[in-house]
Amino acid sequence: MMLATMLAMTMAQGSWRMVWRDEFNGTGRPDPKRWTYEKGFVRNQEVQYYTVDRPENARVENGKLVIEARKDNFEGHPISSASLTTQGRASWTYGRIEVRAKIPTGRGAWPAIWMLGTGGRWPQDGEIDIMEAVGHEKDKSFFTVHSTKLDGTGHEGYGGSTPLPNSGAGFHTYAIEWSPEQIQWKLDGKLVHTYAKADPRGVAWVFDKPQYLILNLAIGGSWGGQQGIDESIYPSRFEVDYVRVYQKK
Repeated sequence: MMLATMLAMTMAQGSWRMVWRDEFNGTGRPDPKRWTYEKGFVRNQEVQYYTVDRPENARVENGKLVIEARKDNFEGHPISSASLTTQGRASWTYGRIEVRAKIPTGRGAWPAIWMLGTGGRWPQDGEIDIMEAVGHEKDKSFFTVHSTKLDGTGHEGYGGSTPLPNSGAGFHTYAIEWSPEQIQWKLDGKLVHTYAKADPRGVAWVFDKPQYLILNLAIGGSWGGQQGIDESIYPSRFEVDYVRVYQKK
């Protein structure tokens, strides 16, 4: 905690200023002034049902946000989980978005830290995947941008992965630094990937409009379930120590 405080102070005293944060102090439900929920079966043929304001799936305890996927037949749905977003609460254009988290690694788990454009059109308004992980590739962290092709049609993505040995053994800091010229991904402070407006790799640069943040734990689906689901993973926990957003002074 002392190190985190010192780092936050250093960022604030440098070229960045903090504009939004959630340290997840206290106990109970996530702050409704900061977070809202997705509900139901949302995307990617995933098997979990996202619940709303249900502490079994999303709660704050011991200074952490816990998003938990459970096999509990909630309202007739075999698997429940949660997806928290800042949609309608907060969004940003450019800045440093930093999340310290501990991810689940069991086969079938698909935790993600990502952003979507506030315009509501996909992929035209863009998607920034700060971190994705899938249980069958447990020692990697993935990062991607999604948009249209350069001519404004269809869908195109560009990204990659970086090794992250023992990824579920402890907390790691996942961040992007997003400017009018580029998006850089950093893992535990180390630069691991860059997407530049001047070299878009076939992906249209649409990243000059506000985006909101999403924290979710999916199970199975088109990617997370490619090698099946290990039924012993439940309950599967995605823990978030903090979310901090900085912008240039």
